[in-house]
Amino acid sequence: MRAVTLASRPDLAEAVYAIPYPADSPRFMRGDLASLLVRGRRVAERWPHLVVALLDGERPVARGIMVGFTAARDARPRFPDGGWDEVAVWAAEDAMDGSEPDTACALEIAVHPECHGRGLSGEVLAAMRSAVAAAGLTSLLVPLRPPDKAAEPGTPMDVYAARTRADGLPADRWLRTHVRAGGRVEGIAWCSSTVQATLARWRAWTGLPFDRDGPVVVPGALAPVHVAASQNVAVYVEPNVWVSHAVPTR
Repeated sequence: MRAVTLASRPDLAEAVYAIPYPADSPRFMRGDLASLLVRGRRVAERWPHLVVALLDGERPVARGIMVGFTAARDARPRFPDGGWDEVAVWAAEDAMDGSEPDTACALEIAVHPECHGRGLSGEVLAAMRSAVAAAGLTSLLVPLRPPDKAAEPGTPMDVYAARTRADGLPADRWLRTHVRAGGRVEGIAWCSSTVQATLARWRAWTGLPFDRDGPVVVPGALAPVHVAASQNVAVYVEPNVWVSHAVPTR
C-alpha cells in the first residue's frame, strides 16, 4: 500500500470517489444541504492536496477527504456545536473570501468494503496527517460519526462517547481507531449534521410511513428523527464527536 494525494495524482480522482460506501449506509444523509458545498468535484478542485488515497498497486482502495479553513477568524470556536455542517460552511466561505486556511477538517474516511478488517483506516489517518503537515496547516480536526451509535439512538452522545473498555480505550470501535492513531477526544458536536425534508422524501429514503408526530427511530441514524406530520416535515439533527489529531512538524 502507498498513499498519494489528488494533487500528485489528479488522474485518480474518478476512481478515488468511486470507492463505494457500505451497502447499509443511510441514504437520508444525502439530504444534508451543507454537503452540497463540499461535493466531491469541488473538493478535488479546491483542496486536491487534502484528498488522500491508499493504492493497492494502482487501484484506490481507501480515501480520506479533508477541507481547509481558517480557525483563527471571527472568533470562531475551536470545536463548534455545528460540527461537520459548520466547518463545511466555513471552508466554503473562506475559499470564496480568499482567507488563508490554517486548519484541516476531515469530511470522511472510506475504505472499500472488500478491504474491511485490514486496518486501512489507521493508514488513511496517517496519510491525512502527513498531507496536512505538507500543506503547512497546524492541526487536523475530525467531527467523528461513530456508526455503531445507531444501535442505541436514544443514548446521549456524550454518554456514549465516554464509555471505555478495561484497557482505557473507547468502547466504540471507530473512536478507538482514532485514539489508537493518536487522536484526542475533545467534546461533542451536538448539531453536526442536519437533514430537513418533506415526509415524502423521508419515506423514499427509509421506507417508513412517517405518518404521526413525534420521534422516529430510523435504521442508521445516531439519534431519533423528529416528525411534525401536520407540517409535512421531519428533521434529523445528528451529534458527532470532536477528535483532534496532532500534525507532524516539518
